[in-house]
Amino acid sequence: WEQYLERRNLVLQFLHSNLSVHHLQHHQNKVELLKKCSFYLETEPKHVNVRNQNHMMHRTDVLQLIDPCQFQRMKKVGKNQTEIQLSLLTALLEQLEQGREELSCYVETWDMRTFLSRWDFIMQRLSKLSEFMETLLSLQVPGKLYVKHRLMPHADLRGTRLPNIRLSLCTKTPLIFDRKESFAHKDWAKLTWFTENQESHIEQCELHFKLLTNESQTETGYGRIQEVTSNMCIVQDLQPGRSYKFTIRRSNTQTFLCDKWQDSIILKTKTNAVEDMDSSV
Repeated sequence: WEQYLERRNLVLQFLHSNLSVHHLQHHQNKVELLKKCSFYLETEPKHVNVRNQNHMMHRTDVLQLIDPCQFQRMKKVGKNQTEIQLSLLTALLEQLEQGREELSCYVETWDMRTFLSRWDFIMQRLSKLSEFMETLLSLQVPGKLYVKHRLMPHADLRGTRLPNIRLSLCTKTPLIFDRKESFAHKDWAKLTWFTENQESHIEQCELHFKLLTNESQTETGYGRIQEVTSNMCIVQDLQPGRSYKFTIRRSNTQTFLCDKWQDSIILKTKTNAVEDMDSSV
């Protein structure tokens, strides 16, 4: 009986710590956020000193020296690795959820004799679930990429020592519309957005918007794209009393790999009658 209680408490402790509902929900939220992130390829070092035609040293962005074909090939590798990583995270979370249900069932329904006789099996499940949790934690941080071929040709460096270029994946949190600050008037709309972690850094974005030609939103009309280097944009020349779908995403830079999600918002412009009523009020 003492052995049963000791081993049962060991399983309960594992359920209340590593596999607690709160703990798994925390990891679920992190994975959901990661799925909404934009993925980029990061180089180290970012700059390198090279000689010009006059044999003078000057600092150059390493992306200007990397072979374009090799870099595109590595971007494909990085995109594939990102998709595999996100799929593995989803599968691991499912395995951990299933493992929690199984262990809870063993503790709640098995009698002492069954529990002790199946202890070796329970220990195997505990060990496997611990491995899954360790793998989950490691995959939540984007990893490095193995560079099989040289990315930088010797000729471009003019005799300068060839640096060791390292590539890795990095993420940027998604752009999200501010629902309280975004609104539409008769023929214009104001859109504001922010990042999940409230980063203050402003970067170039693309604001996509298109006219929805009916209320069912199954048919779309014309659309436009505005390049914005801000967290706010005023869209002019809209039609009164019509619905528009706005989507915000980061601009496609040289190191951009992929993003699986962009935030969208639908706003309806006011009619003349509604705007006149607002003005009188």
